[in-house]
Amino acid sequence: MSIHENLLGGPPPTHLPDDPEPRELLASGTAAAEVAAKHPTSSLAWARLADEAFERGSVVESYAYARTGYHRGLDALRRNGWKGHGPIPWEHEPNRGFLRALHALARAAQAIGEKEEYERCSQFLKDSSETAAETLG
Repeated sequence: MSIHENLLGGPPPTHLPDDPEPRELLASGTAAAEVAAKHPTSSLAWARLADEAFERGSVVESYAYARTGYHRGLDALRRNGWKGHGPIPWEHEPNRGFLRALHALARAAQAIGEKEEYERCSQFLKDSSETAAETLG
């Protein structure tokens, strides 16, 4: 038996492939809009744009950025074997862009009064990664 075997019988964790360039550009101070334009499939860049918009009070803009990052992340997850449920570990750094976008979408949905979407996204985040839900708040 492998130490990584899933004893609960659920789907295995999904680990997105690493794409370090957007993460490195953001870490070096490159504007999130520039990173998203250069790497439009990067959920992390869209999540950062969502965070920046939310921080300046542009909640609808934050919602739009978060939704873009969320859908880009869903596309990547599906391309990498995810079947619509199962763990998406926060501990695997390439997954964090999607998880951050999902959190930002829940936050913005709550702010604009989309209660059902807020609840759905919040539960999806917890179901995907308890660690992400705790870390992101």
